[in-house]
Amino acid sequence: MGLFVILAAVLWGAGVLAGAPYRARFAMIGALYGGILVALLVLPEGNALRTGIGGTPGEWLVAGGAVVLIWLYSRALSALKARHKSKAPVQAGPGAFSGAELQRYARHIVLRELGGPGQRKLKQAQVLVVGAGGLGSPALLYLAAAGVGVVGVIDADKVDIANLQRQVIHRDQDIGTPKVFSAARAMGAQNPNVVVRPYHRRLSEPDAQELIAGYDLVLDGTDNADTRYLVNRACVAAGVPLVSGALSQWEGQISVFDPARGGPCYQCAFPEAAAPHLTPACAEAGVLGPLPGVIGTMMAVEAVKVIAGAGAPMLGTMLIYDALYGQTRSFRVKRRQGCPVCGHMA
Repeated sequence: MGLFVILAAVLWGAGVLAGAPYRARFAMIGALYGGILVALLVLPEGNALRTGIGGTPGEWLVAGGAVVLIWLYSRALSALKARHKSKAPVQAGPGAFSGAELQRYARHIVLRELGGPGQRKLKQAQVLVVGAGGLGSPALLYLAAAGVGVVGVIDADKVDIANLQRQVIHRDQDIGTPKVFSAARAMGAQNPNVVVRPYHRRLSEPDAQELIAGYDLVLDGTDNADTRYLVNRACVAAGVPLVSGALSQWEGQISVFDPARGGPCYQCAFPEAAAPHLTPACAEAGVLGPLPGVIGTMMAVEAVKVIAGAGAPMLGTMLIYDALYGQTRSFRVKRRQGCPVCGHMA
């Protein structure tokens, strides 16, 4: 077969010099191969030309078949590469999911009450969390993990070492960093698909309504009574649902307030702020470290339900959790006639 290889190389080189296309060069080599096969089949054994060619017809057929298979494989591979290159990149439209997102949210998508439509609502939602402390920490992490498209977080404080016992979104290296930026980093690390809007300032009367009106839902995890009433007023004015949580030592509470959908507002449940000595701050009264995790996570659950329209959110229901004795109790909260915030609503 050495003679065939030499002759094939000569033919190929001659074709290159003559500028012959690939197909013509392969055709010349194929004709040479065919001539050799004919010679081996026609010429008698012992013939000088047959002896010079060498090999048997069967060996040449096997060699030719191997070359054909290799050629077919290379052609198929080239076709696949060309097909892949020809595919235009898919532009994800509003609410569309990438392959990675479908895998990330697969456990949501298989839930009958959520499914693809519910997950799409989460991706398109914009949620504001007031406070990046004990309640905001788990709520923010789970909103990011759940795939809420835009999460705003407003807080004027910086991370302090005393926060780390319960505010799990922050780390030791974050001490001295504004909480909103620490939280934004943690959320981005958890889910890079989520857009985080940090507001390093205190929520104030002049901008509260304008800020809240730009969101679909608000979670309030502050420990300041004035801010709670301010958030409630702004939510009612903008028609935005409010998920509210609170903590005290071993107890936590959570409810959903939404007068626009027939529920009460926060001031219906608490017409007046409690006296300061009845609601001491965490620094004075203390708070169980895991307790904010329980209530803050429940706030994220309620947020997902409200956004996706799943199940029955705790609208008009307040749940109290007593961690010390492992007990829960709930009671109805009704719209209050004459409420200065939502009493004018039908």
